[in-house]
Amino acid sequence: MPYLIVALIFGYLLGSIPFGLLVTRAAGLGDVRKIGSGNIGATNVLRTGSKKLAALTLLLDALKGTAAVLIAGLYAPEAALVAGLGAFLGHLFPVWLGFKGGKGVATYLGVLIALAWQGALVFAVVWLLVAFLTRYSSLAALVAAVAVPVALYFLGLRDTATLFVLMSVIVFIKHHANISRLLAGTESRIGAKG
Repeated sequence: MPYLIVALIFGYLLGSIPFGLLVTRAAGLGDVRKIGSGNIGATNVLRTGSKKLAALTLLLDALKGTAAVLIAGLYAPEAALVAGLGAFLGHLFPVWLGFKGGKGVATYLGVLIALAWQGALVFAVVWLLVAFLTRYSSLAALVAAVAVPVALYFLGLRDTATLFVLMSVIVFIKHHANISRLLAGTESRIGAKG
C-alpha cells in the first residue's frame, strides 16, 4: 500500500533528526560523537556535564516518535504503526550521519506514548524500579523493553505488541556492548563519571 510506504519514509525522516548533536552544537559544546560512547542520545549528551541539554535531548528524541505516530495516525491506524517504526529506525540509522545514530530508547518511548500510554506507564515504572535497584540505565531499559510487549499483549493490543516485539529486539541488538559490559561487571552506573 503506497500510503504505508509514505508513512514509513515520513517517520524515518522525522526520526533521523539528530537532536543530541544539534543541541550540543547549538550550546557550543562541539560534536557529542567525540565524547563518551560517541552516541547521539541523551545518555551521552549527559556526559557533556549538562543535565538540561540531556533532558532536552531525551524530550526531543521522544517527541519525534510521538509526532510521527500522531501525524500519520490522522490518515490511518496502520499508518501510525508504520510511521512509529520509521521514526525509531530513523533515530538508529539517520541518513544524515552515515546511518550511525542512537540506541533508540527515547524514541521507542515516544512511539509507545502515542500508540499505548498504558505501555509507556509500564515502561516508566519498570525502568525506574530497575534503575533504582541496580543503578544501571542500560539494564533498566532492557528489562523495560521486555516488559512492554508482554504488557501490550495482555492489554489486547496485539498489533502494537507485535511492533514492540520487533523494536525491543532491535533495542537489545543496539545494546550489545552494554550487555557485554553488564555480564563482565564493567558497565557504568547512573551517576558515575565517564
